[in-house]
Amino acid sequence: MQILLISNSTLYQRGYLDHVADVLAKAFAGARRVVFLPYALFDREAYARKAEQRFRELGLELFSVHRTEDHRAAVAAADGIFIGGGNTFRLLDSLYRYSLIEVIRDRVRSGVPYVGSSAGSIVAGPTIMTTKDMPIVQPPSFGSLHLVPFQISPHYLDPDPSSTHMGETQQDRILQFLEENDRTVIGLREGSFIECDDRAAMLGGPFSARVFRRGHEPVEVPPQTDLRQFA
Repeated sequence: MQILLISNSTLYQRGYLDHVADVLAKAFAGARRVVFLPYALFDREAYARKAEQRFRELGLELFSVHRTEDHRAAVAAADGIFIGGGNTFRLLDSLYRYSLIEVIRDRVRSGVPYVGSSAGSIVAGPTIMTTKDMPIVQPPSFGSLHLVPFQISPHYLDPDPSSTHMGETQQDRILQFLEENDRTVIGLREGSFIECDDRAAMLGGPFSARVFRRGHEPVEVPPQTDLRQFA
């Protein structure tokens, strides 16, 4: 498998996918045609134009699946799969509506590269239960693609001891998830990504990640750590 999971598509003071341009181009280096699944945003056409423009700048051909009647056939024929960010519930609901869960899983397991960003990274895990998004639609299940054995919690923010905000932190919510579920959660900070194959899941980017496991204290791991050891 060839999987790239990105915490965020846009970094502060950078353009769309600028901070991961090199690693994204590398992931799709052998792909003639990459299919884009724009389901996470309401205006799919505007989203597709934005992604297509950026991919053209990288020398890659991107085709948005929303422009075809047979989404399954488009995914089955693609040389690469890209799923961007937005609302995770909306995204997963569409994956079920178009019967794409098994198709994507089979294609990726056969070697077709998969790149996800934010919500697109969350759905690569076993479930979407570590998203921070509002459930604006109700998918048939929280179960997602299960391309990797751990949960992703992108845009991870550390608790701010000087904050006067009394609501739950991202860490609080992940710890609550672990009270009910026994599955590793990767708190992936903005600017970070994970490169996965059949052997390893390497943390990339300039920042450490926070790893949460049931029955263990959260731990910080540096870039170039193989995250599969914690799954």
